Amino acid sequence: MSLHWPWALGALLAVPLLLFARWWLNRRRRRTAIQVSSVALIRAALPRRPSWRRRVPVLLFLAGLLVLGAGLTRPQASVTVPTDQSTILLAIDVSGSMCTTDIEPNRLAVASEAARSFIESQDNGVRIGLVAFSGIAGLLVAPTTDQEALLEAIDSLTTARGTAIGQAILTAIDAIAEINPDVAASGVNLGDSAAKPSTDPNGGTGSGPLGGYEPDSIVVLTDGSNTQGVDPVTAAEQAAARRVRVFTIGFGSTEPAPMVCTPDQISGDTTGGNWGGGPRGGGRRVQQIDEGALTQVADLTGGRYFQAKDADQLADVLSDLPSEIGMQRRDVEVTVWFVLVATVLVGAGVGLSLWWNRPRAPAPRSVVRSGGS
Repeated sequence: MSLHWPWALGALLAVPLLLFARWWLNRRRRRTAIQVSSVALIRAALPRRPSWRRRVPVLLFLAGLLVLGAGLTRPQASVTVPTDQSTILLAIDVSGSMCTTDIEPNRLAVASEAARSFIESQDNGVRIGLVAFSGIAGLLVAPTTDQEALLEAIDSLTTARGTAIGQAILTAIDAIAEINPDVAASGVNLGDSAAKPSTDPNGGTGSGPLGGYEPDSIVVLTDGSNTQGVDPVTAAEQAAARRVRVFTIGFGSTEPAPMVCTPDQISGDTTGGNWGGGPRGGGRRVQQIDEGALTQVADLTGGRYFQAKDADQLADVLSDLPSEIGMQRRDVEVTVWFVLVATVLVGAGVGLSLWWNRPRAPAPRSVVRSGGS
């Protein structure tokens, strides 16, 4: 909870001032009281009411004034709200290890199919961009709503040497900067205007103009660790400074398995040389995911790290991502709720006071008739 006009808290002084005024008036009344011969007669003439009935309306009225005074400060609450202008940059690892067959037919084929399903399940208003990275990172498709272009790019993914996770994050940031003027490119020095990195995995309050993150997010899917280029944590710090969340997915099992790529998954620069001419592979591969770095990247940017050991888990992760990416933490003004509560309290106090002090009809007198002779 934050206050947009904290100086308006001075309005709360109205309550103690009213209490002081009431005390002062009661004191003056005692000084000017009329002396009567019998107080018992006056008490007998007044309606009998419990003392709590006199206090409850006053307490409700004062509580209403306190709540109303607090509402004048324009309080803001950090809440989770949906965003309808989100952009998702999907960065897919295409290093040679993605040919590992621990997940049949291999990791790249399963990741490609999961990415296709993810793209096809999105609403038409969601823009998706595609980044592929191995030793270098490249933007295959700029953020777009054209699902056909995205699916064609997914089908054309080929493997190469190296894993540059940090460079993939920077490439995704630059792609977002092209369509969002509030996000600076990765090479721009933000200086004092940079937002402080958040460690809230649920979206945090951040330090943006609306107290939250940009509606643009990056999803990094990898089966390994960074081998060249900029460090992923360094790249994550740049994303955090721009209020861009990064969600990371570690894909693959711990079971040793051979690396076998189909001819259409092989480029001229991949581990083991040119594997053309049919499904080829070399050696056995075990999982070498740097979960510590991927978790730190997600935590620094307000995202989240996921682990997917098989095709079903990867499909579940990607299907659940929209519910996390499409929600943001925003500072929403809640003044209207304070006014509503204050109105109810004041109304209840006034209503009870009028009800309990309403004039009562005198009790009917019984008439005694004498009998005739």
